[in-house]
Amino acid sequence: MEQRSFDRLGRHVGIIGLGAWQLGADWGDVSESAALDILGAAVDSGVTFLDTADVYGDGRSEQLIGRFLRERPGHGLTVATKMGRRVPQTPEAYTLDNFRAWTDRSRANLGVDTLDLVQLHCPPSAVFADDRVFDALDTLVSEERVAGYGVSVETCDQALTAIARPGVASVQIILNAVRHKPLERVLPEAAKAGVGIIARVPLASGLLSGRYDEHTTFAPDDHRNFNRHGESFDVGETFSGVDYDQGLSAVRRLAPLVGEGRTMAQFALRWILDQPGVTVVIPGARTAEQARRNAAAADLPPLTEVEVASVRATYDELIRPQVHDRW
Repeated sequence: MEQRSFDRLGRHVGIIGLGAWQLGADWGDVSESAALDILGAAVDSGVTFLDTADVYGDGRSEQLIGRFLRERPGHGLTVATKMGRRVPQTPEAYTLDNFRAWTDRSRANLGVDTLDLVQLHCPPSAVFADDRVFDALDTLVSEERVAGYGVSVETCDQALTAIARPGVASVQIILNAVRHKPLERVLPEAAKAGVGIIARVPLASGLLSGRYDEHTTFAPDDHRNFNRHGESFDVGETFSGVDYDQGLSAVRRLAPLVGEGRTMAQFALRWILDQPGVTVVIPGARTAEQARRNAAAADLPPLTEVEVASVRATYDELIRPQVHDRW
């Protein structure tokens, strides 16, 4: 698999990673054996970057990855986790003492002395402007609790503020065929600064897989059921904030472009990989076969100019009015 660099972290990773939210919670039930099979299928397919968080299943996702790491000595993987969502979302919670406690818990869950990458997990906007927060993160690096740090963000303005910080190694942001705004400023600024871009929610919560329609139902414990209007967390995390029916219309317009030899999901992942400045894209998977198919998108050729123009036109006509100015 093609490798790209996190310049500020001094690491190279495969361009397709694995998002591990679904191994913890909020996507319906994923058994322990299924989770380990998913991890194995991804890594065997060339994935070298795993993304999790301390809040996914209250540590379950981290613990499963930790077990996998123990069973794969010499794995050569980069594991990114996140912190900050286990407490009420107030800027005052983002202190060095809390950072130490949170990262100690994640180190125990993952079974490592030093976390490869820890990310602030979509904190309040005021956190990005607080020098004390980033001084505390620098302290974590000096104490060797973490090798580097980054941020996961909801908005492009948050991303741009973080990119200006000299110690930030990565920005994780929603980027996909129905969320284009980061292309305007975030990706170019990150590239100039040497900050890695982790593209999250790449399939818009599965909408861009092409497998759903108006009759699809989701389990009660699946955020695609309980968070469609932002009832539990930012609505942008569910179907990328796109109205479900409008999203289906966009997918149906794009579907004829997919052609033979690739799936709709692979087409959508390849579109992201073709964007200058993207380091790694992190689709989730609920089965081993999904993990293998996602990884295979790395082997596809870039989209043609006609295909790229069609994605842009579909976004501009059907999606832009809903989402572009919100995040």
